[in-house]
Amino acid sequence: MSVEFHHKSVLLNEVIEGLDIKANGIYVDGTLGGAGHSSVIASKLDPAQGGRLIGIDQDEAAIEAATERLKPFSDRVTIVRSNYCNMKQVLDELGIDKVDGILLDLGVSSYQLDTASRGFSYMEDAPLDMRMDDRNPLSAYTVVNEYSEMELFRMIRDYGEDKFAKNIAKHICMERAEHPIETTLQLAEIVKESIPMKIRKNGGHPAKRTFQAIRIEVNKELDVLESTLDTMIELLAPGGRLNIITFHSLEDRIVKVDFKRNENPCTCPPEFPVCVCGKKSKGKVITRKPILPSDEEMEENSRSKSAKLRIFERV
Repeated sequence: MSVEFHHKSVLLNEVIEGLDIKANGIYVDGTLGGAGHSSVIASKLDPAQGGRLIGIDQDEAAIEAATERLKPFSDRVTIVRSNYCNMKQVLDELGIDKVDGILLDLGVSSYQLDTASRGFSYMEDAPLDMRMDDRNPLSAYTVVNEYSEMELFRMIRDYGEDKFAKNIAKHICMERAEHPIETTLQLAEIVKESIPMKIRKNGGHPAKRTFQAIRIEVNKELDVLESTLDTMIELLAPGGRLNIITFHSLEDRIVKVDFKRNENPCTCPPEFPVCVCGKKSKGKVITRKPILPSDEEMEENSRSKSAKLRIFERV
């Protein structure tokens, strides 16, 4: 049975305001998902004036759902199955040089979490998968069963920010020495057993951080983000805006640092009276502090709780 691709768009009003949409502008949604944000963006564009939206997603199910949802706007929308790290190539192929706005919503979609067979959820039993793009040769099964104990420890520590990473990695290796770890519930149980009982009683599900870490590793989420930010800023026309929603402190830090460096790239020592390095600012950070969901939104959509929106405007 297929699950409907339903995804409450996080920080929807804030994103629409942050993109400062012009009817004749060209916009890119690099993480199209179920097209929640994109359907609102598309509704504000006028194809007669050249208004256009390019939606990119690597998930086949997302492409299908978004295509259906964006049918009313087919005269101004182009949908491409790819990873947003290929954005420049996608735009080159469409003959587009510069755009007026780019959106990335880096959260896992509700659809991906709720479709048990995808293996993203620690609440449902399914094969260990977690690939956002099923053409990806690396799956959660490979990570869990083939990474060394040290690699697992570092991954869970860095991407999951779990203080029990060492113990979890050790328990995974002990268990897989007996037999392969094949399903999400098997893994969730191993993680649970690795965490002290008194810690388990408080806070969220004990496997949440480990699953997050494996998902980030499988999909190379931080690498893709870090290697693409400068390209996206280059793709913006003057006044164009890059809006990024993160759900993880490491993602947020990468965005914050990169935006700051693009605003002030000068590498001259502070005591120099004038800049001699010649590095020019690419624009300005619109959000000195990230925009967070309202209490009302967090109540309505618990998955928005860790969301942060940062905005950069090209000069």
